[in-house]
Amino acid sequence: MSATETLKCNKVKLIEVLCGDHKFILNKVQEKKLITSREYNNLKSINKEHVEGHVVELVDKIMDKGEKTCQNFLELLQTDDVAETYPDLEQIKLHDVLPKPVPATSPCSADMVPGSKRLKKDEVYELKSQPVGLCLIINNENFHSLKQRRGTNKDAESLAHVFSWLGFKVLMCKDQTGDQMEQTLKLFASPHDEEKQLQLQELDVQEWCGGWLSAPQQPVRHGDAFVCCILSHGSLGNVHGVDSQPLAIKEIKGHFVATKQPALTGKPKVFLIQACQHEKDVQRGVLQKDVEEDSTTSIPEEADFLVAVSTVEDYVSFRHPIDGSWFIQSVCEQLKLHCPSGEDITSILLRVNNMVGQKEGSFCVGQKKQAPEVKFTLRKKLILSPRCT
Repeated sequence: MSATETLKCNKVKLIEVLCGDHKFILNKVQEKKLITSREYNNLKSINKEHVEGHVVELVDKIMDKGEKTCQNFLELLQTDDVAETYPDLEQIKLHDVLPKPVPATSPCSADMVPGSKRLKKDEVYELKSQPVGLCLIINNENFHSLKQRRGTNKDAESLAHVFSWLGFKVLMCKDQTGDQMEQTLKLFASPHDEEKQLQLQELDVQEWCGGWLSAPQQPVRHGDAFVCCILSHGSLGNVHGVDSQPLAIKEIKGHFVATKQPALTGKPKVFLIQACQHEKDVQRGVLQKDVEEDSTTSIPEEADFLVAVSTVEDYVSFRHPIDGSWFIQSVCEQLKLHCPSGEDITSILLRVNNMVGQKEGSFCVGQKKQAPEVKFTLRKKLILSPRCT
């Protein structure tokens, strides 16, 4: 979604929030030179009692100036002093302004993506279905006996934005027990019929659409690729349900191994896992005071799998209680930056490793660090392209 479209979609809520101190935002906009001195004086001269009129005129003026000014305005709204003045801005979806998508009629293939022009057609997974496939997000936040995973909703929302932009149908589950997680994964590992559709309803699987969750309106069917994101606590080689019941990552992947059921046979299956463990200390080099801990790992054994985990075996990974986890936020940022140019997913995840490896705690530099781990048995390049919606 463009910056202009983001403002347009959120205009009513935004005006309501900014009316809380219309003079402050007007001065900030002038300070950033988003409006001219003449425009500033004209806006100041509006009837002082008509507060909403000030803000409406200001937002309209910004939108009339085009995409670049709208982008700068959105960035201004996310600065610390503006966020402190208008705390309700957190409730408005002003982030995740994504690059312009390519037409949905252009599937990911070697002769259509700029970064893969030299690749032969049989060297790239063919993604012709619309939607491209399903993206399942299991988001466990509130546990019966373990700590709340603060910041995980930020991760889930960021993943939903990005994979929706990449042409996937995004489905979410919240706070599942170990048994519910396994039931959900088994359902997604096989073709869907009417009976399975009812089971998904029983497991409260919701479809994400433009920032809202609701029951799936259309039958849930696989496309040419599958993405599964699991955000939870965990232990070595496991992810945990909200009842602390462990579910082995090898078992999760095992449900999707090629069988007599053709739903995902020969198609790329990507697993992004952010989960906790505490067997060993953090890696040498990110301070723990400003972050919380997460982690797990698995080794793909069959073809067409990619499993990316938030840290190497035996170590923790980090999740900020407000901004989300280092790993998931880095994945989303790098996908947004490099999918439009046709970079394949394994190369993008190498960038994620580098990005996460450079992060440090904000209170002290050089203490401890995190290194994600990516293992795959993909037989071809997996190139995800943004799609028009």
